[in-house]
Amino acid sequence: MSHYNFKKITVVPTAKDFVDIVLSKTQRKTPTVVHKHYKISRIRQFYTRKVKFSQQTFHDKLSQIISDFPKLEDVHPFYADLMNVLYDKDHFKLALGQINTARHLIDNVAKDYVRLMKYADSLYRCKQLKKAALGRMCTIMKRQKQSLEYLEQVRQHLSRLPSIDPNTRTLLICGFPNVGKSSFINKITRADVEVQPYAFTTKSLFVGHTDYKYLRWQVVDTPGILDHSLEERNTIEMQAITALAHLRAAVIYVMDVSEQCGHSIEQQVALFKNIKPLFANKPLIVCVNKIDILKIEDLPEDKRDLVKSFEEEEIPLMTMSTLTEEGVSELRNEACDRLLAHRVETKIKTKKVNDIANRLHVAVPQKRDKKERPAFIPEAVMKKRQAMEIEKEKRKLERDIELEEGDDYVLDLRKTWDLPKPEEKYDVIPEIWEGHNVADFIDPDIMKKLDELEKEEELREKAGYYDNYDSDDDDEEVQEMRKTASRIREKRQLITLESGEKRRIQRPRVPRTAKKIDVKQMEESMEELGVEMDGSDETHYNRLRSRSASKVALKRKREPSEPRSKSRARSASKPPRDQSGVRDETMAKKAKKIGRNAQKSFNMDARKGEADRRVLDMKPKHLFSGKRKMGKTDRR
Repeated sequence: MSHYNFKKITVVPTAKDFVDIVLSKTQRKTPTVVHKHYKISRIRQFYTRKVKFSQQTFHDKLSQIISDFPKLEDVHPFYADLMNVLYDKDHFKLALGQINTARHLIDNVAKDYVRLMKYADSLYRCKQLKKAALGRMCTIMKRQKQSLEYLEQVRQHLSRLPSIDPNTRTLLICGFPNVGKSSFINKITRADVEVQPYAFTTKSLFVGHTDYKYLRWQVVDTPGILDHSLEERNTIEMQAITALAHLRAAVIYVMDVSEQCGHSIEQQVALFKNIKPLFANKPLIVCVNKIDILKIEDLPEDKRDLVKSFEEEEIPLMTMSTLTEEGVSELRNEACDRLLAHRVETKIKTKKVNDIANRLHVAVPQKRDKKERPAFIPEAVMKKRQAMEIEKEKRKLERDIELEEGDDYVLDLRKTWDLPKPEEKYDVIPEIWEGHNVADFIDPDIMKKLDELEKEEELREKAGYYDNYDSDDDDEEVQEMRKTASRIREKRQLITLESGEKRRIQRPRVPRTAKKIDVKQMEESMEELGVEMDGSDETHYNRLRSRSASKVALKRKREPSEPRSKSRARSASKPPRDQSGVRDETMAKKAKKIGRNAQKSFNMDARKGEADRRVLDMKPKHLFSGKRKMGKTDRR
């Protein structure tokens, strides 16, 4: 993990998404803006830019995919072998190689079409070349569908791999399935590995961390291993074998003497001997688990001898119970101590240690004789020490004052002010308004004087000073002023009323519901007023009456028996529009014919619009001009 952070690998899109992303980005970044008056050189440049932009986008995205994925030659051998076990090294290299080939093919396609674009002599040619270039690039990407899908699966699996540092201090736990490896790592670390009473619960590597002697230790839990040949082991078992082969760690081989794991002690000892070559040059501890069920002393003699055989080979044998936590911490401490000692021994064996040891020299003074010579401290130094030991009073900080006073604390910033006259610290700060100090116009004794006035007013009210107060006692001048003020108010009201009357528009007001007036009553009232009524006046009155009733009649629904009004009859007598303004019937027919022809030509032109696909030039010059050949000339 020191070389790569697998969780930061960019997501690999599918082939279809890849094409959609690049084409949409090309359309956004290089919008189509080509007009008729553009020169051909400008049009070539525009479409060349589109092709180059698409090629560069493909190139950048493919390069990022290739660079993000780890190279098996550069990573630690542990990760290289682990990736080979999980994903097949050859398949992984082949997929990355195909992506790299696609990148070069897209670059070559863009280069070829940019060269062809230089000789395009029309907008049509440029557009077709651009279309062909983008089409070939997209076809190349669509062929990489399987490689992209495979790399995306690899990326997702890599991001789920645990962060194992191959170079740090590591404890590696191995053994048969269901012997208590995951329970042990859960006890000594914060890891939360699933524990179930069946085999192969752990299907991948799990990592936890623990502290010992102020150092951080990495604890790796491996899947269970079965006792058979290397070729028959599956992917789950091969992860454990890879970790044992490449990680420089202290190995803890866990055994289950109660045989509840489903495997006998003989099988567990055989597995140990089978994978023993992987333990070379590593601190090794054999741990007997589940002693709360069955202890070593309670085993049959032949099985007890098999377990004791580890001590004969000078392999430390320890016991523990993950259920009662007996011997768990002792096992961890022993494994850590053995790993530390092993790392020191390994460093001492290297050549670098000699160079460092030659530079170090520890001086050990030797006695000249048997006389004791205690350390001599001068008197001046002793006095200085005594003076330093006296505790001086510390300056009281603002924080200390705040803690003492609690809620009553108020921050006082003025006490630290450095003024020529310290007594002026708490003076009122002058407020300047329009060049004048506001404090100069404020009576400092204003509140005192106000209190005195209020007391005096209260004494006057109690004495009845205001009880006999009458308006007649006013002076003549005051009464004259009041009369003048009342006259001014009256005059102002009159002026307001007059101006309001002038603004109003005098219109005759007619009641909404007019009463029915009898003709005879009207004649009698007019004769009384001295107006003679004859027949003409009566007809005039009837006409007015019919006009006033017309509004009401319009609102009602006309009955079919009612005759038409004169205005309707007048409009019905008018000639139709196609005959008005025409001399005779012959001229009317001619006008109709002209109208039909105009409508026909208009409809024909309306078939083609701006949004319709149409060919403006059926015979473009660049295709039909040039040297004349034998044969027909009607297609020039």
